[in-house]
Amino acid sequence: MKIAIIGTGYVGLPTGVGFAELGNEVVCIDKDAAKIEKLRSGRATIFEDGLDEMFLSNVRGGRLKFTTSMQEGVEGADVVIIAVGTPPHPITKEADMRYIHEAAEEMAGFLRGYTVVATKSTVPVGTGDEIEKIIRGRRSQADFDVVSLPEFLREGFAVHDFFNPDRIVIGANSEKACAVLRKLYEPFAGKTEILFVRRRSSETIKYASNAFLAMKIHYINEMADFCEKAGADIYEVARGMGLDSRIGSRFLNPGPGYGGSCFPKDTNAMAYMGRQYGVNLSLIEAAIKGNDERKVEMANRVLDVVKNIPDAKIAVWGLAFKNGTDDCRESPAMQIVAELLKHGVKLRVYDFKAMENAAKILGNKVEYASGVMDAVDGADVLVILTEWPEFRQINLEEVKELMNTPKIMDLRNLLNPAEVRNAGFEYHGIGR
Repeated sequence: MKIAIIGTGYVGLPTGVGFAELGNEVVCIDKDAAKIEKLRSGRATIFEDGLDEMFLSNVRGGRLKFTTSMQEGVEGADVVIIAVGTPPHPITKEADMRYIHEAAEEMAGFLRGYTVVATKSTVPVGTGDEIEKIIRGRRSQADFDVVSLPEFLREGFAVHDFFNPDRIVIGANSEKACAVLRKLYEPFAGKTEILFVRRRSSETIKYASNAFLAMKIHYINEMADFCEKAGADIYEVARGMGLDSRIGSRFLNPGPGYGGSCFPKDTNAMAYMGRQYGVNLSLIEAAIKGNDERKVEMANRVLDVVKNIPDAKIAVWGLAFKNGTDDCRESPAMQIVAELLKHGVKLRVYDFKAMENAAKILGNKVEYASGVMDAVDGADVLVILTEWPEFRQINLEEVKELMNTPKIMDLRNLLNPAEVRNAGFEYHGIGR
């Protein structure tokens, strides 16, 4: 099949690579000429575990192409997938739909024959109706259907998740569109649940799923705070909870709060839609508020550890919102760093993959270390903010020798507390 994908970000690019790997002819479209040129030269513009090799293989094989031309990408396509950003409005937090509407407006003139137009961007309920209206307004005779294809790719695991999905959700209001999508997803038939639902139900599923997971994360963080006060161990509590099949063990890891490009944006958008429809989504609203407050609380914990040290120097390991990605959008690490900077402390930061993206946000407000050891040199406290597994391999004796005072704030509970304390550190984790 010929597939056009509009947008080459953290959703569009892995999706395009995945469909090309399955043997389809994929054309990715983006207005950013510099990005397209880089992609054409065989260089992926994002970091995802396992992406580079597969990306390069399909570019060289001619199955994956890139263009700035909507016409070149859309004409003759069987499926056009919209994967552009829907950033939150700075005030209302509703999803900004301008890029979705622009894509629908522009593609309308180039639809040839029957085409399935699919939204893979996370969009408000009713967006499919809007896209349909926009295209129909431009070309009343166009032969097309609009469907919802919510993405469930985890950043850092996008390639794995594409080929090993928990489920594939297809929101379509016509059998003709369903037939095309059955063919597209035929390689997954019998391996995973392919759920066909109404378009508005599909649009809701993505928001409902992410909001639920965000609430689960916030809940276990609240339980971690309780365990610290009550003398319990959050990991023993989480294991006891997770063995209940109604609860499950996933997303019960305490930390500095949820973040990334999806959960904060989607919970805010869901809350906004609730207010629009006059529905009291009190649990989601409470999770949003509590999660925002948690970043401030985490920063205050760090400040409390160095409050008696004049001109304290703080080392930060980790800036990406989680391991396996270079994405710093809505990263708890970045938010905690920003909160610390309000108090005038000196920060030296390091991340294995996210230094470039972090620098675009932080500018010259922090020092950028060349490696993990350079980050801790002369530091009064080490703060771990991203769960890169490589941090576990670091020699603690060497770290201690470089630091002014041996203090570690492990806000990801990445290290073994007993080992860290035996190495002579003052150790602070979460929930124990």
